[in-house]
Amino acid sequence: MRQPPVSRGHGLPPPAAIEKEKIITKEEREARRSPRKKAALTARNADRHTLYQRSVQDVETEGRFLARTFERIAGRKAASLREDFCGTALLCAAWVAKRDRTAVGLDLDREVLAWGTEHNVAPLGDRASFIRLLRQDVRAPCRGRFDVSVALNFSYFIFRTREDLRGYLAGVRRSMAKDGIFVLDAYGGYESWRPQSERRKLNGFTYVWDQSSVDPIDHSVVNHIHFEFKNGSRLKRAFTYEWRLWTLAEIRELLAEAGFSRSTVYWEDRDANGDGTGTYRPRAHVAQEAAWIAYIVAER
Repeated sequence: MRQPPVSRGHGLPPPAAIEKEKIITKEEREARRSPRKKAALTARNADRHTLYQRSVQDVETEGRFLARTFERIAGRKAASLREDFCGTALLCAAWVAKRDRTAVGLDLDREVLAWGTEHNVAPLGDRASFIRLLRQDVRAPCRGRFDVSVALNFSYFIFRTREDLRGYLAGVRRSMAKDGIFVLDAYGGYESWRPQSERRKLNGFTYVWDQSSVDPIDHSVVNHIHFEFKNGSRLKRAFTYEWRLWTLAEIRELLAEAGFSRSTVYWEDRDANGDGTGTYRPRAHVAQEAAWIAYIVAER
């Protein structure tokens, strides 16, 4: 327990302190004023969850997309969010940072939920009480009626059969508000169908997306995320995903079979150089691209 300060009469320090101040050199004073240099990231000191959030997630942009899309469809502002496969709950935390919002995050990984609670939820202070994190299967019933439900970062690709994915989608639909939306993302393009790796340099490390194997018969894929550092060290297979690579047509067919009234693909705009702009718009038909990420917005 921190002790209360001792009164020193007239606000003066004790003589010992005055003597110490006299012998402090100029170099020592400069050293005290100078901030410590932050240690460079290495495989030894890096946190894989922090690296993932920095390299994969942009929850501020994604949150705006969810809110604007819901308001455009429902004609009102969204209040409640259900985030399936929430992981560290970074999106939940960003969502409830704004007033009049609540969020529920579902995930099976106890360690990841604990990390998210400590690093993303607790720092919210009073707003933390507007988040519920549940350690449960996303297919289990979830109490509530949610304006916006999401399964992002291709997490639902873990379901390998039409029956399993259809069952999951139907369960999400049952927990949605009458005017609610369910937002999923998907990736594809002809480069997605062959093993390859892609590197992207970030501040202090390099993010590596490794498409390790692709089976053209059953569409099963194995992907890894590695992180590389300037000192030559590496976090190999920091994350591994064994998925089925679902097509947009398959996903939309299964949404319809699960009872959703409508689904729309939101495709990213391209600039004059062919690079993505970060703006997604509803599209019915597009030309094939080497690699793409799209959103599917399903209405109850």
